[in-house]
Amino acid sequence: MDELSLLLSLADRMLWVTALVAAPVLLSSLAVGVVIGIIQAATSVNEQTLTFVPKLAVIALVLVVFGASMMALVGDFAQDIFAEIARIGK
Repeated sequence: MDELSLLLSLADRMLWVTALVAAPVLLSSLAVGVVIGIIQAATSVNEQTLTFVPKLAVIALVLVVFGASMMALVGDFAQDIFAEIARIGK
């Protein structure tokens, strides 16, 4: 039963790590999309490709700013998983 609770806690932590890693990129892309959408609605410019370049630029900026902390979070989680696998294997 101990392995089951460990597996469930790792699955719960995996979902949190995934949400924490994906949130900055998704939220910034959403914010830029909404702002560009409002501007397009106000100016009646209905160009589909107009939102692509600003979203791409903002996502690149977010990855530059938060990329190291995202990778540290994923790396720490992977290290914990491998430590638990080694502990269970004994």
